[in-house]
Amino acid sequence: MNQHIGSSFDDLMVEEGLFHETQAHAIKKVLAWQIQQRMAERSLSKTKMASRMNTSRSALDRLLDESDPSVTLSTMSKAAEALGMHIEMNLVPNTHHDPAPA
Repeated sequence: MNQHIGSSFDDLMVEEGLFHETQAHAIKKVLAWQIQQRMAERSLSKTKMASRMNTSRSALDRLLDESDPSVTLSTMSKAAEALGMHIEMNLVPNTHHDPAPA
């Protein structure tokens, strides 16, 4: 009998040890996409955007590269600020597994 019948995909990802990595990758991908969309709406080149962020073009390229996980919250915040925006983050109850023991 299949032990995963009736469980969620998230439960499977947790069981396989992939949930947190996959979730972080998805968040990065969404933020990179949103930043690219806002840049396009404002007709901002990468060079101009990097200048607004007071950073290098290569740092902006890393931010926009959805496969590069090495971007800091500080860099993301600079990008949002350069676009006249901010990033909101919240801690929410974890419904995927029991919390770590105290």
